[in-house]
Parts: sequence; C-alpha cells; structure tokens
Amino acid sequence: MCAQNITNITYDDLLKGNEKFVTDSLAVDPDFFSNLAKGQNPPVLWIGCADSRVPANQITNTKPGEIFVHRNIANMVIHTDMNMLSVLDYAVNVLKVHHVIVTGHYGCGGVIAAMTNNEFGLIDNWLRHIKDVYRLHADELNDIADEKDRQNRLVELNVIENVYNLCKTTIVQNAWASGQKLGVHGWVYSIETGIITDMKVSTYNSSNMEDVFKFK
Repeated sequence: MCAQNITNITYDDLLKGNEKFVTDSLAVDPDFFSNLAKGQNPPVLWIGCADSRVPANQITNTKPGEIFVHRNIANMVIHTDMNMLSVLDYAVNVLKVHHVIVTGHYGCGGVIAAMTNNEFGLIDNWLRHIKDVYRLHADELNDIADEKDRQNRLVELNVIENVYNLCKTTIVQNAWASGQKLGVHGWVYSIETGIITDMKVSTYNSSNMEDVFKFK
C-alpha cells in the first residue's frame, strides 16, 4: 500500500497516528513509556531548522530521549534570542550534553529568502542575520555563477558562522572554562539524498577564537 500523501493528513489522522505510535512502541518494549517518564539524559543538543522535512530523530536514527532539540528558521544562533539561549543553558548546564550540533539543510527557504531583495514582513528582521553571513563571505559567494550552488554554499557558511556564534556565547565559554567536555559541531543535511555532511568545524575549546571574544 502506498504511503499517505502528507498534504492530506487531517487533525484526526494525527490522533490516530499517536495511537499507533503507542501500540507499536509497547509491542516492542512494554516499559518504553515508563522508562522515558523517569527523566532525560540526552548527550546531544540539536539546533536545527524548523523545516518539517528535517526531523532530528528520524534522520539520525535515534530514539526519544536521545536528542534535545531546538529549531528555528534557518538554524540560527542569535545572541539576543532568549528562547535559543534558554535551551542552550538548560542543555549545557543542567542536562550536561556532550555535543551541540548546528544542523542546516540544502534548499533552506530562509537562506534562499535572505539572498533576495524582497520584503517578506516580520521575518525580515530574522533574515537580516543571514544577510550578514552573506556580507562576510560576499566575495566567495558572488564568484559562484550557478544560483543553486551559491544557495547551497550560503547554507554551509550559515552553519559555520552559527557554530562560531555558539562558541562566543557565555554559556559555552563558561562550560569550557570550568573543564566541561563539550563539543560544538556543524552539519548540513540533504533532503534530496538523506545524507548529512559534516562541515569539519568541530571545536572543543576557545583556542581558535579571536582574542576579543575570549573570556580571561
């Protein structure tokens, strides 16, 4: 039987889906939910895009309780975003995660929108931060003739810059200063292939940061 077209999913379908999730989970492990209810100890904080096609657990083949997740438009780390900072603070200082991963994806609508001169409304204030990433790397990006390749490269650069933004937060820097083992990483996911690409910008301390950002 063919999978149901996701555009036809109704409100009632969601509730029926929940019933099936419970039934299937208990069939595999009768203690599945009682064990989950005891608490969480995820080793990873995922900062990803809100895009519905990039679910953290499914694309990494992990289970509930294994990834703490924060999502926003275009996987941004903005130092005035109290939502993101609160999630980061809880993940690092309470849950004691070992890894924070910024995960973008090719074909990101937020990144593509930021590359235009169009006005979209309230979200323009958010997209401005992506435009700043473009400004920092304008020479490289403007040399890319193919539009899709240029978009994909900005997706990658946006992840890299937001990894760097994470490292500059007081939360991450204080964790490193206290000797906490914490890695910060950047990934890009391809919706077309399902493959995650590591941007090779992983860092575990502030040694690679400019002095102006380091705490003494």
